[in-house]
Amino acid sequence: MTVEAASPVTVSARAAKRIAEILNAETPPAMLRVAVTGGGCSGFQYNFTIDDAKMDDDLVLARDGATVLIDPMSLDFLKGAEIDFVDDLIGAAFKINNPNATSSCGCGTSFSV
Repeated sequence: MTVEAASPVTVSARAAKRIAEILNAETPPAMLRVAVTGGGCSGFQYNFTIDDAKMDDDLVLARDGATVLIDPMSLDFLKGAEIDFVDDLIGAAFKINNPNATSSCGCGTSFSV
């Protein structure tokens, strides 16, 4: 399903720009897959991979040349979240602002609910 205005997950303008830059260096049809898996120091972790295949039940987020895929199980953990990109003194990275996370690790790649 392709998402329109009332998306359960959003992509910030900064994240869309960086995702588009990354995908433009890949062989089409390249898309960014964001998934939640068990593991990490807080119980769940975010995984970012380049994928060339969309599944029928994937949520598809498209913004400014960036395409993000999220599977239904991961979407349960990501509803209401924003995918952002930060570039600060400690480094540049994708950051997920997730209202469902009750705590997260210091590096921000794992969380608990």
